[in-house]
Amino acid sequence: MTEPTDTIALLHELEPVVETNLNRHLSTAKEWFPHEYVPWSQGTDFDGVLGGQAWDPSQSTLPEVARTSLIVNLLTEDNLPSYHHEIATIFGRDGAWGTWVHRWTAEEGRHGIAIRDYLHATRAVDPVALEQARMAHMAEGFANDNGGVIESVAYVSFQELATRVAHRNTGRISGDPICDQMLAKIAADENLHMLFYRNLLGAAFDLAPNAAMQAVNQVVAGFQMPGHTIENFGRKSAQIAMAGIYDLRLHHDEVVTPILRQLRIFERDGLSAAGEKAREELADFVAQLDQTADRFVERRETTRARNAARGTATPAL
Repeated sequence: MTEPTDTIALLHELEPVVETNLNRHLSTAKEWFPHEYVPWSQGTDFDGVLGGQAWDPSQSTLPEVARTSLIVNLLTEDNLPSYHHEIATIFGRDGAWGTWVHRWTAEEGRHGIAIRDYLHATRAVDPVALEQARMAHMAEGFANDNGGVIESVAYVSFQELATRVAHRNTGRISGDPICDQMLAKIAADENLHMLFYRNLLGAAFDLAPNAAMQAVNQVVAGFQMPGHTIENFGRKSAQIAMAGIYDLRLHHDEVVTPILRQLRIFERDGLSAAGEKAREELADFVAQLDQTADRFVERRETTRARNAARGTATPAL
């Protein structure tokens, strides 16, 4: 079988799968409203035009690492206009593809609304610094490093699941039942988005197995979260990893491995030499990722033990 390689052919061949999974998504997704997950009664006016109270770090009851993770998650969601532009450019705005692009954008939009309103109502973060960070981050835009149809579908399959894990674990570490409930709702959306894209990626494997294998190899080896251009992202992601919110162990165990297993990556046959080469490279990378994750966990446990001996708390789930 000759694999379709050009964008138009791939979009056309995959559209029936998009329509089927769009209908499944619409029948499964539950309507929810961001305002219901925000403790408005805790809110007071800030200083400025309304002459309220200035923000102070002592006003927040959240652990510092939970605030850091919420800010990273929110700034990531804030770049939604750029994400919409990228996927609309690749997938198109017509037919089932277009309907999905707009539906996905609408659902993702409420995540940023809910998180920002929660942070403001609870005075969890400096609102001025948050807005300045939003402006700086959005000014950078977002460029899709995986520009092909299959490459893009592969990336969002892993990225949506990674985002789900990050949101869910942030809620758990927050110590606030309201925050936990809100982020669990957001994580449920992300999980449904992952299922849509993962099913589409599975169909791409049936249609163009060698191109799909190469795409997955490329995406897994070069994976970065969409918020990696946030200022001081390296330092923030290190804090998040040390707390166990999202780290290499979770990335391997709860994101990469489940998707590869569901797609039967290492069971498929009939690949070309290029496809087999990509699968071998992927297997080697995942094995190295596993070893690197083990070393990270060992270092983290050593650090936690040292901090405990010094009486310094290290946040952990």
